[in-house]
Amino acid sequence: MTYDYDVTVIGGGPGGYVAGILAARQGKKTCLIEKERLGGTCLNRGCIPTKVFVKAAEELSALRNAEAVGIVGVQKDAVSIDMQRLQKRKQSVTQQLVGGVQGLLKAAGAKVIEGTATLKDAHTVVLADGKEITSKYFIIATGSETLHPKSIPCEGKEVLTSTELLNLDVVPGSIAILGGGVIGIEFAYALSQFGSKVSVLEMAGEILPMVDAEIAAKARKSLEKGGVRFYMGAKVLSVKNGQVTYEMEGKEQTLQADYVLMSLGRRPSTEGFGAREVGLEYSGAAIACDESLKSSIDNIYVVGDANGKAMLAHTAFKEAEIAVANICGGQRTMRYDCIPSCIYMEPEIASVGLTEAQAGERCGDDVKIGRFPLYANGKSLIDGGMDGMMKVILDSKYGEILGVHLFGAHTTEMIAQFATAMQSELTAEEVLETVFPHPSVSEGLGEAFLSAWKGSAIHNVG
Repeated sequence: MTYDYDVTVIGGGPGGYVAGILAARQGKKTCLIEKERLGGTCLNRGCIPTKVFVKAAEELSALRNAEAVGIVGVQKDAVSIDMQRLQKRKQSVTQQLVGGVQGLLKAAGAKVIEGTATLKDAHTVVLADGKEITSKYFIIATGSETLHPKSIPCEGKEVLTSTELLNLDVVPGSIAILGGGVIGIEFAYALSQFGSKVSVLEMAGEILPMVDAEIAAKARKSLEKGGVRFYMGAKVLSVKNGQVTYEMEGKEQTLQADYVLMSLGRRPSTEGFGAREVGLEYSGAAIACDESLKSSIDNIYVVGDANGKAMLAHTAFKEAEIAVANICGGQRTMRYDCIPSCIYMEPEIASVGLTEAQAGERCGDDVKIGRFPLYANGKSLIDGGMDGMMKVILDSKYGEILGVHLFGAHTTEMIAQFATAMQSELTAEEVLETVFPHPSVSEGLGEAFLSAWKGSAIHNVG
């Protein structure tokens, strides 16, 4: 049977556009269908625009602390954020990157169709205008959407998702952030620097439940120094006209704010385009697939947030690469144990592998843990980053790297080398043969490995 295309990608976010580029570069006749803008949530209303806000927050913080590094003449009480200018910068950055994605797809020879696509059968989709497209293979990359729990009734124009918040042209006087996960914490950092009165309500006992608990606690304390107020163990009951009703310590209480951000997580966007109807198997809200990214139907692959495995843009990039390789005859599988995770605040958080709690569950007492505080690191002292810490978790028998957890300046730029080390199965002994540059924040990693494997660091007691 002949088909209109060899590969058709549904969704143009990080997983989708990378799949489209790579399939076309492999000589496959490729089509990509996107209902909104190329780049998906990450590029248009997630990772990238959020980091534009974070960068502005970092610059504000630097100006307010200029006197500490010998710069005089900056009136720290006078510096503020111009949200309209910030919005223009955000739009400029996202538009440039969207244009770059468009150019890459065009250069590769992939056809881009704007609109919706509904699966009719394993080899056919129907566009909004009724036109049918047939394809030998499909790659589903439909992304994710903000989670709105039905158990929390919400009313009022004051309730925002991250999408609406990123479009505000005024600094909120006050904001209640529901959820202490990555999205909530990055906004808490940025908005507190902008001058908002920020309150974070989190049902768990600590923020950032996916992060090593020791690092999460340090991050919370750092944010508290910046004025963020946390309500831990708070169960949100309802939101109406900016008033949040919650239960904490057995008592029902209320909190009033100008805006309320819903950041209780995201769920795969996998409904409404025929996936269930054609027989694809699901795992919860996600479309199930194996480690080759193949779904329950042999010619359909699933990448990115739609498969729910590790909902990060860089995960989607790698999944797209592997799915296309397998469509082209390869036999590759995806590894999820060495995927780094980054949280952008000041200081930054970066991690890969097991947390201390997870390592304890898996290995019991057969682990070694090393820590190095960044107040003992020269570059961190110069940068003013006194709160940071490097933490490594090792297998006590062979020195296998089980987890690396960083809290400090520039750590999101360092974590990839330890993802590589874990992927390559390097041991602590081999890492300790590395010469770390001086002065650098990364030196703290060598010290943390020394602390874990040899029992003590050089530049810290204990």
